[in-house]
Amino acid sequence: MATLGYVEYPDASPEVRAVYDDIMATRKTDWINNFWKALAHDPATLRRTWESIKQIMAPGALDPVVKQMIYVAVSVTNQCPYCIASHTAAARKAGMSDQMFAELMAVVGMANETNRLVAGYQVEIDERFRT
Repeated sequence: MATLGYVEYPDASPEVRAVYDDIMATRKTDWINNFWKALAHDPATLRRTWESIKQIMAPGALDPVVKQMIYVAVSVTNQCPYCIASHTAAARKAGMSDQMFAELMAVVGMANETNRLVAGYQVEIDERFRT
């Protein structure tokens, strides 16, 4: 259970219901996931977070599946099981195959390993990378 529990739709204030309605309309779904229901204890944080995610994840220069895969990669690195599950499902819905997921995990694992090696060895950035 979330620290403060979840704010279910029938128990939500009009301000929270408005955000819930926008989430459902934008995502073309009939339910609100636990992340949003947990944030609803602070309506300002709920609205701010939803508006930011809606803007960042909207169509743009990056394909929707790429955006979701980046979100999965960062979530794996940050070890957020909820975000891994949520954005893996969204990436699959956007077209990510099992093969793409496996390759993504290989890249994430390698990047994390080499990042730690660079940090440990305190490797200086090559001048050619700066231009």
